[in-house]
Amino acid sequence: MELLRPEEIERIERDYAQGLPARVIVAAFVAKGARLSEATFRKYVQAGLLPRSRRVGKKGKHQGSQGLYPVSSVRRMNAIRQMMAQGLTLEDIKASFMVFRNHLDLAGTELTEVFDGYEAQLDKKSLVEKQKKELTTRLRSLRVQTHELLQEISRFGSAVTSRPGASQS
Repeated sequence: MELLRPEEIERIERDYAQGLPARVIVAAFVAKGARLSEATFRKYVQAGLLPRSRRVGKKGKHQGSQGLYPVSSVRRMNAIRQMMAQGLTLEDIKASFMVFRNHLDLAGTELTEVFDGYEAQLDKKSLVEKQKKELTTRLRSLRVQTHELLQEISRFGSAVTSRPGASQS
């Protein structure tokens, strides 16, 4: 079984930037020879190894909705498959930083939505130009600080959960 190559992952990320259904992720790995089913995929989600989907309505009247997983799920699944190929069990993987990474990704996504909402409010609001510029600059600064904080937490988590003897770069 081969893992997905970086260019394959990048293509999937481009093609499904808004998210993708589990069947597409599973099919990408099955095409590489992986034994993976949608049930196993959902088991990884329930175990906290992969991010949860969000429901998105299908176009058209009474078409229902489907679950779309963040495109980061493909890279995460690739990492899980790689860790399993190295002999790690699901328990070992769960004890790694991967579970925390899901929470950090979710926090980043949620905060981006908050910032986007504030930005939309700023665009609509009638403010003196100077005040609008100050608030826009503050918002931009908060976005940068948030990104830096999430990166720092990620580095901390990697250091805490790394296996003994593993090198930290």
